[in-house]
Amino acid sequence: MKIYTKTGDDGKTSLLTGERIDKDEPRVQTYGTVDEINSILGMARAFSEVPEVREKILQIQKILPRLMADLASMNRPVLITENDVKTLEIEMDEMDALLPPLKNFIIPGSTKSGAILDLARTVTRRAERTFCKMGRFEAVHELDGLFLNRLSDYCFMLMRVEEYVITKRAATLV
Repeated sequence: MKIYTKTGDDGKTSLLTGERIDKDEPRVQTYGTVDEINSILGMARAFSEVPEVREKILQIQKILPRLMADLASMNRPVLITENDVKTLEIEMDEMDALLPPLKNFIIPGSTKSGAILDLARTVTRRAERTFCKMGRFEAVHELDGLFLNRLSDYCFMLMRVEEYVITKRAATLV
């Protein structure tokens, strides 16, 4: 089987349901942006120096294909669950309890993985915006939007944990 199919040469792509749509439609842009998030998270995981952060990133990467399937299909049952959203919320609360309170804006870049996680946060925000745009033109699963919203905050919390652990570790070496 060849990797290229030539079926997209006309500017259209197939959804999971077999329907053909233009590649620049909000639905395609949204699931394409989620695919981008997955790649960015993979890079963050590769650079992370904190095992717990690496594991949390991997767990998110395992959920993202379900989100992309939701976004790449019409008239199918939702694959993202309330539990997926709730898990992000619980884990963010747990991470927040371990970190010092935020007193000002964070400038990304204290660590490689932290900077990449912040990039994942901003790309997730873009996915959320394209999801909202898509929702103006066609039916969407509300849970997908909630998950995207929580995921951007989750990426922010992972960035904070990564940078806090690494800078705290570095401070003990001085």
